[in-house]
Amino acid sequence: MNTLNLKKSHIVVLMLAALLLGGVGSYIGVQLAQSDQPNYGNLANSDQQDFIDLNPDEQEELLGQDGMGDMRKVMQAYQTIQDNYLEKVEKNQLIEGAVQGMLDTLDDPYSVYMDKETVEEFNHQIESSFEGIGAEVSMVDDKVTIVAPIKDSPAEEAGLKPNDQILKVDDESIEGLDLFEAVSKIRGEQGSKVVLEISRPGVEEPFDVEIIRDDIPLETVYSETQEIDGKKAGIIEITSFSENTAERFYEELMKLEEEGIEGLVIDVRGNPGGLLPSVEEILKNFITKDQPYVQIEDRNGERSRYFSELEEPKDYPINVLIDEGSASASEILAIALKEAGNAEVVGTTSFGKGTVQQTIPMGDGSTIKLTLFKWLSPEGTWIHEDGVEPTIEVKQPDYFYTNPIQLDEGDTLKINESNDKVKSLQTMLIGLGFNPGRDDGVYSDQTEEAVRQYQKEQALEATGEVDQQTAERIQADIVGIIRSGENDTQKDEALNALFK
Repeated sequence: MNTLNLKKSHIVVLMLAALLLGGVGSYIGVQLAQSDQPNYGNLANSDQQDFIDLNPDEQEELLGQDGMGDMRKVMQAYQTIQDNYLEKVEKNQLIEGAVQGMLDTLDDPYSVYMDKETVEEFNHQIESSFEGIGAEVSMVDDKVTIVAPIKDSPAEEAGLKPNDQILKVDDESIEGLDLFEAVSKIRGEQGSKVVLEISRPGVEEPFDVEIIRDDIPLETVYSETQEIDGKKAGIIEITSFSENTAERFYEELMKLEEEGIEGLVIDVRGNPGGLLPSVEEILKNFITKDQPYVQIEDRNGERSRYFSELEEPKDYPINVLIDEGSASASEILAIALKEAGNAEVVGTTSFGKGTVQQTIPMGDGSTIKLTLFKWLSPEGTWIHEDGVEPTIEVKQPDYFYTNPIQLDEGDTLKINESNDKVKSLQTMLIGLGFNPGRDDGVYSDQTEEAVRQYQKEQALEATGEVDQQTAERIQADIVGIIRSGENDTQKDEALNALFK
């Protein structure tokens, strides 16, 4: 049947069949989304034309015998609710609920339904800026989970980390909400405050993080140079893969090469991924045409291999920096350069997202974002849920991984106490250059003296006890050191490994 010649009502039932039949629907949706039919949007949004207007023969012609068997139950439920439910129910409410319910059964956090309003919010991620806290999130085990905070964002400044789970927003539980409903509560106007209750792996009790929302610029590429043993190394940091990232990367790469770099480090730590074409274009600068830079596998196991037209590799060494916040497109870049570009991968094991989603317009402004493929490395490795393992494993100093010290007004940490808060305190003091004598969570005499010395330097009352003011000051100083790049052992190792 030629989909371009369907009657108006047929298009509507086709859309509903696509939504209510899962795999078949995804295929039809892709075909329609890719069609050159100029009136597709109008046909699909045909003034609430209803599939039950088709007579049985028309329904059977459209869906076939097997499809009719599957669809009768859906049609019956729809009609029964419309005709008999105690309260009047809008048709759109039932349809959208059916779509959402199907996607929920896939048990795939990356396959989601977005209504028209959510699509508009989603599109902000590839525009110049948006307002919010600045963090990429995903659904993991039905919990809204931080993939990575955006560079220089309020989320990063507040100390949010990959794998943090958001339990409440302004003391309101978000359990049971879908990802985009939760995100709509987290985002907000520049200058407004939001308090997130966070559950962090390795921390017994949830804690609150207060964040002032801001305008989040989406500059995605930063570059610099450093001298290593008399040799000039370039560093390009990619914070996400957006529409203009590949173009900006090329500009910065050409600038560094004109400056005479003798080695390059590509930093994708905390980069949650983004658009597949963006990372493909970047890899074409480095991976030669004799080997694929990525492979894409469909549901039938058929693979497509993608190649560049590059004749010769770069004449300088290239290393890649990753961490647990490096996901998706970042992992494509890291493992491609590892396997096909002879690069060292430095840092810690990455997030582990090995699937590819496609947005499929539903014609009324809503969209299904559906997992259609898995991506594989040049050698055919699937890293999903495992991540990319570094060739040189390097962790940051312990204070990079400390947890906030949550104290209510009037509470203190003092001598002879023993708990995780004291342990975090001791780790932060060591990072700030003070010696607490131990790091096992026991508030000793020496820990008290280290606190007293810190308070004196900060012109605080030198009690040797940690109250809310002292805890907040210590945490702010630690965040400042982390954001400044001081003691970045991962970057140092990646740079040094270039010229070994």
